[in-house]
Amino acid sequence: MFCPECGIRNSEGASFCIRCGASLLADQPESAITMSYVPGDEEGEPSALAAVAGDEACLVIRSGGGRAGETYPLRASRVAIGRHPDAAIFLDDVTVSRNHALVEREGHGWVIVDEGSLNGTYVNRRRGDRIGLADGDEIQIGKYKLTFIVPS
Repeated sequence: MFCPECGIRNSEGASFCIRCGASLLADQPESAITMSYVPGDEEGEPSALAAVAGDEACLVIRSGGGRAGETYPLRASRVAIGRHPDAAIFLDDVTVSRNHALVEREGHGWVIVDEGSLNGTYVNRRRGDRIGLADGDEIQIGKYKLTFIVPS
């Protein structure tokens, strides 16, 4: 099975590309696709992720390394992400550089800055060196996917 995004060959049972993380389910017949349900979609019900954020911006690991749900409040003006043991957000995997990225407060907002990593930093599946973050943005660093959450 080849990835529709980057073209790399993946194993037959794979749901996501091993290189770029793109969904491989698009080529499935419609009968094989199930509907997904996201808690908090009902009118009047608060989003589960918004409840996690409290009153400060944070990053929540959504997938990768069996650490889904771990939450990291962004209390400092610069938060290091990487495989270095001293990183505020330690992501222990060879796909993550030792000093992979920084999340920095910039005025009233936040940006993520790639620190020259080998595999790059992606926001909403787009690679970049310096990207402004908005509530709900998906950040991919190596095999980890994180969601940026800002309190409302």
